[in-house]
Amino acid sequence: MRLRDKVVLITGAGSGIGKSAALLFAREGASVVVNDLDSVKGGKTVSEIIEFGGDAFFLQADVTNPISVKTMVEEAINKYKRIDVLFNNAGISGVGKLHETNLNEWDQTIRVNINGVMLPSKFVLPYMMDQKKGSIINMSSCIAEIGLGNRASYSASKGAVLALTKSMQVDYAPYNIRVNALLPGTILTPFVETYLKESYADPEEAIEKIKTRQLSGELGKPEDVAFAALYLASDESKFMMGSPLYIDGGVVFGKDA
Repeated sequence: MRLRDKVVLITGAGSGIGKSAALLFAREGASVVVNDLDSVKGGKTVSEIIEFGGDAFFLQADVTNPISVKTMVEEAINKYKRIDVLFNNAGISGVGKLHETNLNEWDQTIRVNINGVMLPSKFVLPYMMDQKKGSIINMSSCIAEIGLGNRASYSASKGAVLALTKSMQVDYAPYNIRVNALLPGTILTPFVETYLKESYADPEEAIEKIKTRQLSGELGKPEDVAFAALYLASDESKFMMGSPLYIDGGVVFGKDA
């Protein structure tokens, strides 16, 4: 029960890493506010938590819309009176070289992946500042540290999230608020399956190719990232501040001779 009595808000918790984290956090004692744009998927996450005796409820909100996010945070506060952990997990893929990238697609990737971190943080932070305690987990990517082809908008957005994380930590350390970032490698989620279909003629062949650039020789699972998020959400990580946490199977710092 590493999160006993904590209230956690997770964006994009209807599937993939967000859902895995919601289920894990609830099993570890947290009350989980499940956010997603898709009410069916978000509701299913809540149902699964309630089935095993956990505490959760769903709030639909668009993380790119200030009014929507503000309302979500206020409703969470009205129910639980506080938010101890914010996991900014919601995000989308962005595929293509820069000169080939449609401007609307660029703007959408930036809105979701950067504003989707900024807005929930903006509206949650005043409550954490009043509490003088909190943990914010931002979803970046190992792509923030490496060059990878055909990922211009996605790379830009995830690099910005990592930089924002470090800046936020400086500003909110005096309030005993920790801000850290997760940098996953290729995790086999619905999110990744979509980008594989968009990027490759043969997604199965692509998976086998991607495996070769990871020292693990395998793709990660949503649970791998969820356990890392659990560590950052818990008091066990109280001395981690403004840090990137890699869950990448050895992509960034490893190279097989």
